[in-house]
Amino acid sequence: MAPTRWRLWLGGIALLGMAIRIGSVLGRPNRTPGADGFYYYHAALLLVQGKGFINPFYYLGQYHQPLHTTVQTASWPPLFVLIMAVPAVLGLKSYLIARLWLCLIGALAIVAVGYVGKEISNQRVGLIAAFLLAIYPNIWMSTEIGLSETITPLLVALILLSAYRFWKKPELRYAIWAGAALGISMLGRDELALLAVFIFLPLCLIAKPLAWLKRLGLLCAIAGTSLVIISPWVGYNLVRFHDPVFISSGLGVTLASTTCDTTYSGEFVGYWSFECALMAPHDTSVDETVNGSRDQAYAWSYISSHLSELPLVELDRLGRTFGFFRPFQQIQLDSVIETRPFGWARVGLFGYYALLALAIGGTVVLRKRNVLTFPLWAVGLDVVISTMLTFGDTRFRTSFEVSLVLLTAVSIDWFVAKRRHEEQASLDSRSDGPKVMESHETLSQVPNAQMDPGNVGS
Repeated sequence: MAPTRWRLWLGGIALLGMAIRIGSVLGRPNRTPGADGFYYYHAALLLVQGKGFINPFYYLGQYHQPLHTTVQTASWPPLFVLIMAVPAVLGLKSYLIARLWLCLIGALAIVAVGYVGKEISNQRVGLIAAFLLAIYPNIWMSTEIGLSETITPLLVALILLSAYRFWKKPELRYAIWAGAALGISMLGRDELALLAVFIFLPLCLIAKPLAWLKRLGLLCAIAGTSLVIISPWVGYNLVRFHDPVFISSGLGVTLASTTCDTTYSGEFVGYWSFECALMAPHDTSVDETVNGSRDQAYAWSYISSHLSELPLVELDRLGRTFGFFRPFQQIQLDSVIETRPFGWARVGLFGYYALLALAIGGTVVLRKRNVLTFPLWAVGLDVVISTMLTFGDTRFRTSFEVSLVLLTAVSIDWFVAKRRHEEQASLDSRSDGPKVMESHETLSQVPNAQMDPGNVGS
């Protein structure tokens, strides 16, 4: 397929995906932001008003505090808030407009995944992967709700695209691109920082036939570029909080909300609980880093006294995230707490199982073609680590589902190619049959004298 034609197909699929996302948003046009969505949307509005990165829950009186209480925050990385702020800068401040704007971000992710598929295999894999990402409910539902997982597919795709191009050509320019993708991703999803160790460190170590000194130089280029990108945010945090904050300060409260009897046993084991968070000491007169440190101390104290229960709790957390422990209860919790549409969440669950099964075949195909697969599965390892440190949740596996989509696309492409090969072989055998028959008929018409071997060549 000509490059221009392929890009047109990819653009059409991206438009389809954007239409699906717009349809889901317009299906619930009057929704009000809640939980994490409340934070992102109102933090963006407050930022546009010139108030900086402050906690909207406090400022808008959500925590039974006086209205307009200003509390500096870095509970989440800043990128998604900055993206949500774009319509507000233009004077478009409704939550509906903000979510419609996110539909465009979802379309960009589809394009990026298409290029990753093309990079790891071929054009058709790229189009199949883009189509799967466009229609997959577990991806587009985050856009409708207004959660930061909206940008996760785009960030993961940028990391994977830069990783595979660096693998093919371990040069300085691709190392800088990889570092840029990593740095931007860290500002969007701080857990993606682990991919520096899980993907780029091994890629530098296996880069051949480069000398070890040059491999070290490429690794430094990746790390240096990412540090340059995140340094303004890190510097901003270091001057406004009591305790050091680098990307985000949300680990303490997250640990506190997942370490109590409610989440270590019973119906909600492996999940989180607001009751757990309330048990941790909290002082509104200090900044969130001090409270975060106290939350962490409280959580580690509870964990140390329940170490015998921890292995099973970790398995339950992983089971919730990866859909193998109380999956229907989990999507019910998603629908109640995160307001995901339960019907589509159920479709997404079975779609995820299908992707997971087909991804195994895609892995085998790529390995036979001598294409690295560990970067794709490293994203899953990243989800494993972040889940074990926090709690189990469906949306936590969003980044891994990007890898599953790509590997599934490889499987589907293999089946299509195999089917076409079989059809072509069948057509060839049919076309060869009449020719053989015709040759026999011709020989039967030759006079017997001419068929005498003694006359051959006469």
